Amino acid sequence: MKQATFYLLEHNQSAGILNAHESMACIVATECWRSGKRLIIACDNKEQACRLDEELWQREPYAFIPHNLSGEGPHSGAPVELSWPGQYSNTSRDLLITLQLQVADFSLIFNQIIDFVPYENTLKQLARNRYKVYRNVGFHLTTKKPPLH
Repeated sequence: MKQATFYLLEHNQSAGILNAHESMACIVATECWRSGKRLIIACDNKEQACRLDEELWQREPYAFIPHNLSGEGPHSGAPVELSWPGQYSNTSRDLLITLQLQVADFSLIFNQIIDFVPYENTLKQLARNRYKVYRNVGFHLTTKKPPLH
């Protein structure tokens, strides 16, 4: 059964150049990669993907995760790929972490999706809309609080 997990964010504290849900996407991506998963982080635009890329490169060596922007790096892709609309490689991945405001065109091919419910009301409403889309196409939906870091 397809699964979508929504992390409920209780604040909008930014972490450096990233906002709360972008920062949480990096944390969740690290946990998923450490558990052996290959994944895509679907960003809303190239600028967001570049911000996440920069943040992931600035981490301490013990916290580094192998990643690349879509279209860069080895032919088989790094375990973590940062994509944006119009720039998605169809390399096999275990899960999708999405930061896109709308449901990504390719997201429904994944069996596991991780999404976020930001604190801001306008972004929260967009997350509710994505939740409805996933529910309507048969995903099993769960919500949870983000991991502490």
